[in-house]
Amino acid sequence: MPENTSIGDVIRQAREARGWGSAKLARELGIAEGRGPTQLERQAVYRWETGRRRPGYWLPYIVQVLELDLCAVPGPAVPEQERMPTDTVESVLVLGRNDVDRRKFLAASSGYALSALALPDLESVVRRTRTASSGAVRVGAGEVSAVRQMVKALGDSAAELGGGHARHLAVRYLTQDVAPWLNGRFTESTGRELFAASSQLVHLAGWMAQDEGHGTEHQGRAQQYYAHAYRLAAEAGDPELSATALRGLAVQAVDLGYRAEAVQLGEACVRHGRHLENPRAVAYYEATLANAAAQDNDRRTATRHLVLSEAAICRSPDVSGESWAAHYSPGRWAHESGMILSRLGDLDAAEEHLHLALDIHGLDRRRTRAIVLADLGGVRLRQDDLDGALSSWNEFVECAEGIRSVKVRNAVDDMRLRLNRFQGTVATEELRRKADQLMTWHS
Repeated sequence: MPENTSIGDVIRQAREARGWGSAKLARELGIAEGRGPTQLERQAVYRWETGRRRPGYWLPYIVQVLELDLCAVPGPAVPEQERMPTDTVESVLVLGRNDVDRRKFLAASSGYALSALALPDLESVVRRTRTASSGAVRVGAGEVSAVRQMVKALGDSAAELGGGHARHLAVRYLTQDVAPWLNGRFTESTGRELFAASSQLVHLAGWMAQDEGHGTEHQGRAQQYYAHAYRLAAEAGDPELSATALRGLAVQAVDLGYRAEAVQLGEACVRHGRHLENPRAVAYYEATLANAAAQDNDRRTATRHLVLSEAAICRSPDVSGESWAAHYSPGRWAHESGMILSRLGDLDAAEEHLHLALDIHGLDRRRTRAIVLADLGGVRLRQDDLDGALSSWNEFVECAEGIRSVKVRNAVDDMRLRLNRFQGTVATEELRRKADQLMTWHS
């Protein structure tokens, strides 16, 4: 693309290639944004194309509707040393090195989340098989297996003790051990396996960053890792990993209050996983969209996809297998479904599902069990069952000791605030004391 090409030129050329007028593009952008075809006027498109105004907020939707490659979209001038490479491998390694060096990260944004839906570089693996230097390290099945084993070890630790535990080990492993392999010599089939395994590692780094803290930099860091995990998975040709990375972005969008964006990401997640033969994966992605729709107060969509999720989890085999979505057990489904039902106001069904998660299916990770206990306490309190809530919350604070997770910290804060309504009783004061001790450890 010529250096003097503007964002307006890119929009105009892509619009004309589709045979659309300005009004048609404005209608499609309004629909994609979620507020309907009359949300945007054609004059806005005219102002972008003539350079009178930059799209700003609308850029992610323009990328989505016109199926633009973000690498081809001009941006404001940025110093050379601050530019992110357009190649996914180079870009994710720069991201990891910036993380290791503790550089500042941009805050998470709804626009960046949706920009992940732009088409990835599907020729990346093939191109790297042709351009590797003669001195690059040779990569085979052993290196791919090593990455997967490390992901499992670090993931097991984080699931037990929280994302704040050993996150930098995952990032350093990416930048110091995996980097030479990604830049190495490999066949196309090995390259796709390596990209897929690296996508899992990068996704794990994003999840750990998201779970470590709720500050803007933690969430911005997590969002960038998720987006890179998606691109690596898509370039590997792995629809399950692609859908799982989009799920990470969708769940984060729910947590950050980006409701319309969460629904769009949830829909994309379901599309990527639609043809998978793994029932657990299908249940995982359908529940993601159900959760996003519930947060968006769309009961009809939430209920429909919750039913689809339940049908899929009921078909899942008892043995989890090796897939990336294999951890989505019936117990974890019961927990997520319980919270969706709670959001929809069906508290009796929500409590039943949370009991199912804890007592029947069981939960094998301490962090997960702690969060379910906290959620159960909240549901019981909404049913005016104070004794039941206190019982669940006492189990929660005992289970949560030593876990470094923002979700656990948030659950403690939520519990303490709700206990303010019941000051003066021995049981609530004792629980408050335990909660204060737990927060002292977390601070």
